[in-house]
Amino acid sequence: MNYTDIARQVFALTGPADNIESATHCMTRLRLVLHDKKPEQIEALKKIEGVLGVYDAGEELQIIFGPGRVDRVTEAFLQELEAARAGASPASSSSGGAQSVGRSTATEPTAPVESAAQAAAKAEIGDGKALHAKIRAKNATPVKLLFKRIASIFIPLIPAFIACGLISGTLNVVSKVDPAFAQTAVYQLLAIGGSTVFWGMNLFVGYNAAKEFGGTPILGGILGALLAHPGLASVELADGPLVPGRGGVISVLLVAALAAFVEKRLRRIIPEMFSLFLTPLFTFLIAGTIAICVLQPLGGFLSDCIGTAATSAIGSGGAITGFILGGTFLPMVMLGIHQTLTPIHAELLARYGVTILLPVLAMAGAGQVGASFAVYCKTKNRFLKKTIASALPVGIMGVGEPLIYGVTLPLGKPFIGACIGGACGGAVQAQFMVGAATLGISGLPLAAATDQIPVYLLGLVTAYIGGFIATWLIGFDDPPEES
Repeated sequence: MNYTDIARQVFALTGPADNIESATHCMTRLRLVLHDKKPEQIEALKKIEGVLGVYDAGEELQIIFGPGRVDRVTEAFLQELEAARAGASPASSSSGGAQSVGRSTATEPTAPVESAAQAAAKAEIGDGKALHAKIRAKNATPVKLLFKRIASIFIPLIPAFIACGLISGTLNVVSKVDPAFAQTAVYQLLAIGGSTVFWGMNLFVGYNAAKEFGGTPILGGILGALLAHPGLASVELADGPLVPGRGGVISVLLVAALAAFVEKRLRRIIPEMFSLFLTPLFTFLIAGTIAICVLQPLGGFLSDCIGTAATSAIGSGGAITGFILGGTFLPMVMLGIHQTLTPIHAELLARYGVTILLPVLAMAGAGQVGASFAVYCKTKNRFLKKTIASALPVGIMGVGEPLIYGVTLPLGKPFIGACIGGACGGAVQAQFMVGAATLGISGLPLAAATDQIPVYLLGLVTAYIGGFIATWLIGFDDPPEES
């Protein structure tokens, strides 16, 4: 697959350069913030080779490529964008790429003459940008912006969780098969490697959080390290010794946000000649003191609430809670807001070593597989069969967007069948409280990182069968063959 060619096609449909406000990516999607976008753009993007789906999230246009591919396409896209911006003249960028026509002489240059058509096009682009800016401002609610920032903090950490979680999960399986292996140096080194992400998580979260909230990233990192410093255990305040790491990532998020707030205010009042020395010093001292005395206890309380709520909901609700969570997760994936759950997974991993939410929510993708296979068996549309055949393997591996946007969602009723399948599988996972030692993956690969592999696989098969039966019974309107 030619990633450069794909990126050029995407740029051709979303450009020119001044129409693109920002371009980022997550695990599966290229996320573009455009000044102006039109329905025909979205339909054309869907036809590009390698594009698994396109979702208009209001502020963002999300182009789904899947893991791995999105990294390469984004890299090539950013190169195209940088080259276009470097080569664009002020005249061309201000008119959306339109060329001004004019004449000049050797002795007296003449100002470019703008035609009526060019003026109208320029005005239309300006109106489109203004309208889109108003829509973005309307959609940019504090809650949405907060969720977006939190997701941006944790998404870069997902590869680390995947690597360490798979190591830990594999070691769990091997140690049960061969208990003697747990006494070897190789096992012990791998076990250290599997837990590494938790030793460094406060630093990474603090660094990313300070960056997102507009502060100096490294100050957020060292404040996160302060909250987990083992030396805190030897310091007594109030009723007893301090607890290193109390409050987990919740405390780190709070102190990083506070540090960014304090730093911005200090830069306004400290003279420039002293700012290099005094701003980081006072930021660390002020934020660190408040963190130890106030934010860490508050974070500990919130962390306890999150852990207790998650375990109690699944522990007491069992299959019913799993049925509800598994059945409602697909709409969250469709809207692209599922990444907001990442901090909860991270907190559960830090507290218990596993997250009991991920196996339940992963069943939504398995329901998609079952529903899509039912469509494959019933449809007479050859193009739809081909689409399903190409998307099912990645669906089984935990990447559900191709099946959502290419099969179940366009057909309507199969999407409901997929939700039912996910609910059935989620009920099994919650009933037995299956935990996963990682995040960022689902489907069949997640089995290696769970603490009850046979039960997880049982839930996976249940979701497949549930999605298949529900879709078969509900039915769907088979699309006609395209001529």
